Amino acid sequence: MSPSAAPTPGATPVTAPDPADEVTAVEAVVETVLRVPGVASLSAGPAGSAATLLPGRRIDGVALRPTGTEVHVAVRYGVDVRATARAVHDAVAGLGASVPQPVNVHVEDVLAR
Repeated sequence: MSPSAAPTPGATPVTAPDPADEVTAVEAVVETVLRVPGVASLSAGPAGSAATLLPGRRIDGVALRPTGTEVHVAVRYGVDVRATARAVHDAVAGLGASVPQPVNVHVEDVLAR
């Protein structure tokens, strides 16, 4: 082993997340968000950057990142946007350790449906 490849004493090894855990976490976030009253849909966010790529599919509106979970939504016209965003935040944060914390919610649009 070369000196540059030697592990740092006391360092926690970085391991790749289990893909099955990521799928489960993303699906739980999607189901949770869509049950929040006032949420019309998930949104891909600016330039489609808020998404999770899974084998054979793309989940728009949810991005699990090492720095936290991003959720991008469109809300229904007439709802209290701030209260709906807070409800989404609280619901996703309530999933606990299964999703990266903190949870950041972005309201991307207001839909008339």
